[in-house]
Amino acid sequence: MPIRKAEAVWEGKLKDGKGTMKFGSGAYEGAYSFASRFADGAGTNPEELIGAAHAGCYSMALSLFLELAGFTAERIRTTAKVHIDKVGEGFKITAIDLETEARVPGIDEKKFLEQAEATKTGCPVSQALTGVEIRLKATLLS
Repeated sequence: MPIRKAEAVWEGKLKDGKGTMKFGSGAYEGAYSFASRFADGAGTNPEELIGAAHAGCYSMALSLFLELAGFTAERIRTTAKVHIDKVGEGFKITAIDLETEARVPGIDEKKFLEQAEATKTGCPVSQALTGVEIRLKATLLS
C-alpha cells in the first residue's frame, strides 16, 4: 500500500505568523494562520483538512459496507464538523459530527442505519481518531 504524505511550513510566532500546507500529490496547497484556525480569517486549518479526510473516508467506507451487505449506493454525501475547544492551557479536538445522506436502492432504513453505524467505527480515519468523540447522523434518501 502507498504511504501518503503532506507537509506544512510555519513562519513566525503563533498569533502573527503564517503558514502553508500542501498534499504530497500536489492536489492541494493552501495558506493557514492563527486567524484561519481560531477565528474567521482567510485560509484553511488542520481541523478543516481532518474534516475533509474523515468525510471522504467515511463515504468510501460506507459504500464498501453497503456493497458487502448486498447493496449499491447511488450517491453518498458526508459532511464532517470538527470541534476544537480550549481545554486547560491548550486546545483539543473534542468531537467530530458526521452527517451522511445516501441514496441506496432496495435497502430499508434499519439495515442502512446498521451499516452507517458500523462504518463510523470501521473507516480508517475514524480508527485513527479514536481519542475524539465521533457522532453520526445518517439519513437514507428515497
